[in-house]
Amino acid sequence: MGVLDMSGGLDGTLGVEVLEASADRVVLGAAIAPQLLQPYGIVHGGVYCSMVESAASIGAALWFGDRGNVVGVANSTNFLRAAREGRLTATAEPIHRGRTQQLWRVTITGVDDRMLAVGEVRLANIADAQVLGAPAQG
Repeated sequence: MGVLDMSGGLDGTLGVEVLEASADRVVLGAAIAPQLLQPYGIVHGGVYCSMVESAASIGAALWFGDRGNVVGVANSTNFLRAAREGRLTATAEPIHRGRTQQLWRVTITGVDDRMLAVGEVRLANIADAQVLGAPAQG
């Protein structure tokens, strides 16, 4: 698989890049920059949640392939340790991949491979995501 373009949307704003991507494992990276910090000078929890969601979604989509689309329906991310500088690395691997849903586990590490956060994302496998968020008919 070629390199995914992460320059747009929230991932682009956060500076997230794809380091590795397959249906069995996804690795994302991001440099800790001032715009990723909360007022106490540590990485904002939303950054971790976003990287967890993106890493799991990429892997799930690669596995589901041309059968349709995947969308996250639950994201549970636990913050274990604070970080102020360096790089973040998010590594996603599947726990379960079924007909209607998938569950992925994502770990985020920082300097010296110390675990900073761990999350799980449940995704729905659907035929077509284009109808999501559309105005109700009728």
